Amino acid sequence: MLFNSIDFAFFLPIVFLIYWFVANKSFRYQNLLLLIASYIFYGWWDWRFLSLLFFSSAFNYFIGLYVYKHNPMKVRRFILLMSIIINVGLLGFFKYYNFFVDSFVNVFTFFGHPIGKRNLNIILPVGISFYTFQTLSYSIDLYRRTLKPTKDIVAFLAFVSFFPQLLAGPIERAVNLLPQFYKKRYFTYSLAVDGCRQMLWGLFKKVVVADNLNKIVDPIFENTTEFSSYTLLLGLALFSVQIYADFSGYSDIAIGTSRLFGINLRANFKYPLFARSIGERWRNWHISLSTWFRDYIYIPMGGSRGTKWNKFKNVLILFTISGFWHGANWTYVLWGLANGLLFAPSMLLNKNRTYLKPISKNKLFPDIKELMQMFTTFWLIAFTYIFFRADNIQHTKRYFTGIIENLSLNTVNDAILKQYFISMQDIYRAALFVILMFFVEWINRDKEHGLFFNENNRHPLFRWGTYIVITFIIFWWAGDQETFIYFQF
Repeated sequence: MLFNSIDFAFFLPIVFLIYWFVANKSFRYQNLLLLIASYIFYGWWDWRFLSLLFFSSAFNYFIGLYVYKHNPMKVRRFILLMSIIINVGLLGFFKYYNFFVDSFVNVFTFFGHPIGKRNLNIILPVGISFYTFQTLSYSIDLYRRTLKPTKDIVAFLAFVSFFPQLLAGPIERAVNLLPQFYKKRYFTYSLAVDGCRQMLWGLFKKVVVADNLNKIVDPIFENTTEFSSYTLLLGLALFSVQIYADFSGYSDIAIGTSRLFGINLRANFKYPLFARSIGERWRNWHISLSTWFRDYIYIPMGGSRGTKWNKFKNVLILFTISGFWHGANWTYVLWGLANGLLFAPSMLLNKNRTYLKPISKNKLFPDIKELMQMFTTFWLIAFTYIFFRADNIQHTKRYFTGIIENLSLNTVNDAILKQYFISMQDIYRAALFVILMFFVEWINRDKEHGLFFNENNRHPLFRWGTYIVITFIIFWWAGDQETFIYFQF
């Protein structure tokens, strides 16, 4: 079920009304309703994978009880190892089986010993990467004794399957989200109103910005050899904005929806397109995943301790794993490695923690230095997205080659664009929406989300006028309905 679908437009109000008017007697009723609603929401995609979601949840629930109560370190370590093997094994089978088979066969073929292969027709369960990491962090935290296990299985099942963030995050930690299922939630008007605002802004970014950009980006990437270097660079810049609008839009809708039910999720983006350095960019992008890798992989490996070589090695390993998490393709591995190489210098020079405050704090406009920093950071990251968006290594090579070799064709060819159903009007309209998104988020760059209002400082006519205008734009200029990009991960 898509957030930007008619199905969800009916589903959400029904669950909301039952939650606050029928199941409001106790937190157990509220948890049970959220559990049922979440399984309906997930089963809407493919009911066959409900059993996998339930198994993953139930397995980690019982593992959690065992790993916490056993005192001998060897026993606890063995139980945790079993949890990691099962969780990562399920993820690896559904997501990476065919990738490893193909890679194995290609190695033998390269050395002159071709062998047959047996690929399986495996369907990737949507959201498996997200809820696997969520349950795995629960087991690890219990092993570390930083968290006590829950004995309320309904609360735990609801925590794992909570529908707003089930399919694409944020990846919540049990220490933050699970305790919210231990107590009755009470309706808070201000929280619900702010949740609606965040949902509205998330929908604008997804269906107006991201989906309209998709109509331009897809033909450019799918027909790389047909376009000038200028057009390829345009497609690259637009994809960089598209993926932000798409994924942060999902996170805004997820966080806003959660607030309607009295539940708070952690922020997943903090305006990364305004980043002044690679370190700031990654600190503010997909925060729930980057902090997960930091806490459960990077720090246990040694983190930034030790020699500069150890720091460099750990950074490259971390980013390579992060790239591989995104998909079973060598292009994602190269994307992660490229970002690791960009990030490593700031780590080695101890400058990765600079720019902790919002850009141009207490100023309306950035200065020249900040503009140049944002421009440079944006394009450095944008070029790594060639690996991310390309279908394979050959496609990546063609895109890089097209940018370099077609420099003489330094204009956008309107005839070629029309051949692939792209018009200059589409580009101008998309650019207008991008500028509007940048403007709103720049104004509120120190707030929780782009449409955050302090009601005491904003006149009701201004607030409601803003809601009406954005709603009108959504209904009038929404692009073709597209799934969220991160659903494939």
